[in-house]
Amino acid sequence: MARRPDKRESEMLSEAHLKELRDSLAHLSLPSVRDFYQRAHEDCRLVLDSIPSPLKIQTLVQVWKQLWRWRQ
Repeated sequence: MARRPDKRESEMLSEAHLKELRDSLAHLSLPSVRDFYQRAHEDCRLVLDSIPSPLKIQTLVQVWKQLWRWRQ
C-alpha cells in the first residue's frame, strides 16, 4: 500500500540549507542577527490553533545558536 508523502518533510530545511543559513548568519553583524531573531520569533508565535512550521522553528533555532556562540 502506497503512503502519502509527509507534508512536514517538504517544509523542513535540508542539511545543505541549514549550513547555508548558518554561514550567512555568521557573516551578519550582531544588530542584523538580533533583527533576524526578532522576526523569526514573531513567525513562531502561537496564534489560536496555528502551529509554526518546522522551517520557521529551524530558522529560529539557528539564529538562537548563532547568538549563543557570540555570547561566549
